Amino acid sequence: MSIIDKVKLAAQLAKANFSEGIDDGYDHSTTSAGKKGLRSGRVSELTAMANLKPGGAENLRTIMEIAGGNMKGANRVGTLHDLRIVLFDNDTKILFCTAYDGDWDAYIDDFATKIPQLMDIIFGNVEGWPGIKNPSVKQFILDHQITATGWYVGVPHLTVNDIRRNDKIIKGLNKAIDEANKI
Repeated sequence: MSIIDKVKLAAQLAKANFSEGIDDGYDHSTTSAGKKGLRSGRVSELTAMANLKPGGAENLRTIMEIAGGNMKGANRVGTLHDLRIVLFDNDTKILFCTAYDGDWDAYIDDFATKIPQLMDIIFGNVEGWPGIKNPSVKQFILDHQITATGWYVGVPHLTVNDIRRNDKIIKGLNKAIDEANKI
């Protein structure tokens, strides 16, 4: 792209941000999350794509059906904001996306120590998956991870624990208000 084209694009983006953007007081800029991925505030992203084994898509759909879509075991990780599993390319590939608090290495270690069975049940359907406790798993993940081109976090300064604590505070306040209104 030429310098003139970049300047035009920058002007268009500035105009769109000025007319459509809202200053919420948060810094939504992104930096590196470490080995791969982006970080916004205290939240990082991991996006990975890999080939599925024959029958892997069917197995994954069955797993999600049995679980009712509920992967509550992921709560044990403690730093996981969200995760998505998408099957694509005629059910030959998997897209795995997560948002999490903290550093990449600690996050992968949490998978291996806190939900190893769940990880191997899901990713055992991926070609070449070494197993979550295998020392080569981090390199396997890095080999399949793709840093997002763009990424936005609505409230980048709050960790999962912050969000849960704030939710409990709000629930407690609402309960107290409800009780006070009964008097």
